[in-house]
Amino acid sequence: MRKLQSGDSVKFTAIVLAGGMSRRLGRDKAQEVIAGERMIDRIIRMLRSCADEIIVVVSDKQRERDLRLPRNVNIATDIYPNTGSLGGIYSGLNAATNDWCFVAACDMPFLNHALINYLISFTKGFDAVIPILEDRPEPLHAIYNKSCVPAIEKQIVANDLKIARFFPMKKVCFVEEEKIRMQDPELTSFLNINTQEDLDKIQYLVSKRQYD
Repeated sequence: MRKLQSGDSVKFTAIVLAGGMSRRLGRDKAQEVIAGERMIDRIIRMLRSCADEIIVVVSDKQRERDLRLPRNVNIATDIYPNTGSLGGIYSGLNAATNDWCFVAACDMPFLNHALINYLISFTKGFDAVIPILEDRPEPLHAIYNKSCVPAIEKQIVANDLKIARFFPMKKVCFVEEEKIRMQDPELTSFLNINTQEDLDKIQYLVSKRQYD
């Protein structure tokens, strides 16, 4: 792992991966309602105040129609269909007008502006900035430069869809958990929905007004 470096403030694109149905939850996570607001709308609202551009990556045109997204959000359709999150990152990076992009899944309702900006501050001299929690990378709450596109495409063409496998081909800054907790002590930014229990927990936190 490389030593962290602070970078200058940079413009960035927020890429939200909204491929389709959740197999484990059994329904569309992006359209689950949290405090009267669809998950996808909540995430777009939260990102709008810190990102210069928002791109939602979808699997196809039917998915785009189903989501009924705001007009001021850019849509990117998967260039390589059925290639999971890695393919979504690739499609989003290709569509972005900024070199730097924050990538998040569509089921992370407690994104933290301070943490996103903190991760962006480490971009100088690197191709990606990846949080590490419990000794594992968090590639779906991370920063990528468009310079990653060729390496990602090479991996997709080889049908190797594990995101972290392209990291050795690029200069990656790994941000350790203790530093992440300085911005997000409870790591709520990383809460996502895989099961009904996860959704119930998030609904509970919102109902108690612990997190907006």
